[in-house]
Amino acid sequence: MTRWASFVVSHKRWVLTIAVVIVALSGIWGIGVFGKLSEGGFIDPGSEAAEVSSLVSGLGQQTPDIVAIYTAPEGKTIDDIGPEVTAVLDEFQSKYPVESVNSYWSANAAAKKYLVSNDGTKALATVTLGPNSGITFATFGDIPPQLVVPDVTSQFAGGSVVGVSFSTTLQSDLVRSEAIAIPITLILLIIIFGGVVAAAVPVFVGILSVISALAILRALTTVTEVSSFSINVASLLGLGLAIDYGLFIVSRYREEMRAGAEPTDAVVRTVLTAGRTVLFSGLLLICAFAGMLVFPQPVIKSLGFGAMAAVAGAAILSLTAVPALLAILGRRINSLTWSKTASDRGEARAQKFWGGVVTQVMRKPGIVAIVIVAALLVLSAPILKINLGEVDYTALPKDDPARIAVETLNTEFPTTGEGATVVLRGTDGQKPQGSPIADITKQAEAVDGIARVEFSGSADDYVVLQATFSEPGDGETEVESTSAAVADLREMTPPANTEILVGGSRALVDDGNAAIATWLPAMIAIMVISTLILLFLAFGSIVLPIKAVLMAGLSLGATFGVLTWVFQEGHGADLLGVTPAPLEATFVVLILAVVFGLSTDYEVFLMSRMVEARAAGATTEEAVIVGAQRTGRIVTAAALILIFVTGAFTISDLSIMRFLGLGMILALIVDATIIRMLLVPSLVKLMGEANWWAPAWMKKVHEKVGIGH
Repeated sequence: MTRWASFVVSHKRWVLTIAVVIVALSGIWGIGVFGKLSEGGFIDPGSEAAEVSSLVSGLGQQTPDIVAIYTAPEGKTIDDIGPEVTAVLDEFQSKYPVESVNSYWSANAAAKKYLVSNDGTKALATVTLGPNSGITFATFGDIPPQLVVPDVTSQFAGGSVVGVSFSTTLQSDLVRSEAIAIPITLILLIIIFGGVVAAAVPVFVGILSVISALAILRALTTVTEVSSFSINVASLLGLGLAIDYGLFIVSRYREEMRAGAEPTDAVVRTVLTAGRTVLFSGLLLICAFAGMLVFPQPVIKSLGFGAMAAVAGAAILSLTAVPALLAILGRRINSLTWSKTASDRGEARAQKFWGGVVTQVMRKPGIVAIVIVAALLVLSAPILKINLGEVDYTALPKDDPARIAVETLNTEFPTTGEGATVVLRGTDGQKPQGSPIADITKQAEAVDGIARVEFSGSADDYVVLQATFSEPGDGETEVESTSAAVADLREMTPPANTEILVGGSRALVDDGNAAIATWLPAMIAIMVISTLILLFLAFGSIVLPIKAVLMAGLSLGATFGVLTWVFQEGHGADLLGVTPAPLEATFVVLILAVVFGLSTDYEVFLMSRMVEARAAGATTEEAVIVGAQRTGRIVTAAALILIFVTGAFTISDLSIMRFLGLGMILALIVDATIIRMLLVPSLVKLMGEANWWAPAWMKKVHEKVGIGH
C-alpha cells in the first residue's frame, strides 16, 4: 500500500488519465450488453424438471414464444375473422423461419376447445420461433406488431413477450433511477462536505463505476449467461459503493489536511488508512457475493457476477482515480464553497453529537444492548412464515400490455393443459408400451389435484403424459395444490423396467427453490468464513469478527422479517402497488448477500478507526468514542447516499425491484444507525479488553497486513 500510494502521487496525471480513458473506451463497448442479456436462467439445469423439459423439447413440444389473442369485433364471430388472421399468420411464416405456428383456425377439433375463450369472442394463435429464427431479445420488439390483424383487437402473451417486457422496463428504470439518484447524491454531498469540488469527486468516480460495470458485464456475456436484472443491480450498486468509498477517502484526506499535512503527504496517509479500509471492504463484499456462485441457476450466478463487478470497479477506481484526483487538486479540494469553515463546523458538530450519543450508550450498555436486540428479534419474527416463490408476470405493472394479455389468457380461456409433464422412460432402453402406460395413467389420475391425464407423445425409449391440474380445494392456494400434486406424482410406483420423471412449470419452480434451499447453507458458510478471516486480518482480533457476523445476522433477520410482513402477508402492499405473494427466491438470495456484505462493510468503517485509536494507545472506551466521532457522520452519510441510490429501485415499475429497494432501505437504516452506532458501542463496552484478544501467532500475521499497522 505504501508503494502504491507513492506511485499514485508521483504519477497522478497519468494514473487519472489512464483510468478515465480505459473506463470510457470499455464503456462504449459495454453499451452493447443490452442486446446480449438473458430473461431466463431461473431454473436448475440439473434438476429432474429441467431434464423433462429437455426430453419434451426433443419431441418438438416447446412452449410458444408468442400467444396471440384475437378478439372478434362487434357484429362478427371468431370464424368470420379467420381468413384475415390466417392471412397475417401465413405472411409472418413467409418472413421468418419459425419452428411452428398454430391457431384456432388451423387446429383439429380436439384442440380447438382450448383455443377459444369461454364466451366464444376470442381465439388464440401460438408462435414458436425456434433457435434458427435469427430473432434476438434486442430485435424481438419488432415481431408482435407484425401479428396484428387490422380492425381486430390483438393482444400478445407468451414467455418471450413477458421477458422482453421485463427487459424494456428494467432499461427504462435504470435510466430514470440514475437520473434521479445522481443529482440528489451530489446535493447531499455538497451539504455534507460544504463545497462543490469535494462533493464532485465521489460522484465523478461513481459515474465511472457505472460505466465500468457495463463493460464488465458485457465481457461476462461472452462466457456465461447474464440476466437483465444484473444490469440494474450492478449499475446502482456500483454507483452507490463508489460514492460511499469516495466519501470515505475524501473525508479522510480533508481530515489529514486539517491536521496540518501537506497535500502529497495527506494523499499517502489517506491511501494507507482509508484506502486500506476500502480494500478490505471491497474484498468482504466480493466474498459475500461470491457465495452466490454456488447456486446452479444461471440468473443467481449472473447477479453475483454483476454485484462483484460493481464492487471491484468501485474499489479499484477508489484506489486509483480518487487519490490521483486528490493529488492533482491539493488544497483546491475545498474550493467552490459558501464558507471556508463550513466543513470544519459540520465535522465538529458531528463529532460532538456522535461522541455524546456513544458516551450515553456506554453508561448503560447492558440495557441498550438488551432493548435493541429484543426489538430486532421482534421485527425478525415474521421470517418464520417465509415462503419462496417465483418471478412471474404479476411483477409487471398492472397496465403493462403483456401482463393484461396473460391475465386475459388465464381468466377467459379454459385450461390449455397447464399441469405436470410425466415422462415414463424404459430403463432397459425400450419404449414403454401398453400396460405400463395404462398403470401410470391410472396412478396419476388418482392423485389429488389432477383433473385428467392424456398421452402427449413418445420417442425411442420414453413416452410423455400430460397431467392437467384441477382447481384448488377450499382453503388451498393454487401454488399449494399444484406443488402437492407434483410431489405426489413423483411418489408414484414405476412399473417394472421403467422410471418416472415429473416436470412442467410448477415442477421447475419447485426444483429451483429446492436447489436454493440446498445450496443456501454453502453460500452462508462461504460468506461467514471469508468474513471471519478478512476481519481478523483487518482488526487482529478473534472477538470482533464474530461480533460482526452476529450483527449482520440480526440486521438480516429484521430486514427479511419486515419484507415478509409486507410483500408476503400483504400489510401495506397496496401502498407499494404490489400483489402479496411468496418472496421471489432469487432476490432473497441477492438481498441476503447485499445486506450481509454492507453490514460488515460498515463494521469495517467503524472498527478501523477504533483499531487505529487502540493501536495509538487509547483504552477500549476511548477507542469506541474516537471511532464513533470519526466515522459517525461518514457512516450515516454513506448509508443515506446508498438509501437514495438503491432506494431508486422503489420507484421501479417492477414489484420485485421494489422488493429489492425496500429491503436495501430497511437494512441500511437498521444497520448504519441502530446497530452500528448504538448496539456495537454497547457490546464493545461490555466485552472490554476481550475485544482485542487473539493468539500471539495471529497477532504477528495481523501486524503485516492489518489496519492500524
